[in-house]
This record gives sequence, C-alpha cells and structure tokens, in this order.
Amino acid sequence: MKRSEDVKVLLGQRVRALRLEAGLSQESFADKCGLDRTYISGIERGTRNPTLEVLYILATALHTELASLFVFHDPA
Repeated sequence: MKRSEDVKVLLGQRVRALRLEAGLSQESFADKCGLDRTYISGIERGTRNPTLEVLYILATALHTELASLFVFHDPA
C-alpha cells in the first residue's frame, strides 16, 4: 500500500506546516491538543495513522477547518 504511506507523509507535512505557521512547538501543540508530543511527532513524520477524531482535534487546535488538513501542494 504505497499510496497510503504517501498520504500519511503528505498529511504529516501539512500538519507540521500549519503548526509552524501558528508559531507552536511540537510540545505546546501537543499540550493544546491533549496528546503526547511523540504522537504529534509520529503524525508529522507520517508514521502514525491518526483517526478522524484526532484529525478534528488537530484542526481545532490549529483554528482551521478539518478539510484544510488535506490541502496538499504538489512538489512538482
């Protein structure tokens, strides 16, 4: 399932970009979400497969719509 791995990496990159735009460290973002910092790190690295509920928590903490987590920019 190479494609699902690609999506997790793209999602992680998007979460990281939005977190940095918000001026949050991984630790402060994790605290804001009520999640462990290592879990946030795993999401950002594309090694975790967060549930819809966790994605909603991330979007809420970033003051953005859930759908905006899936706005991927083509690197080409």
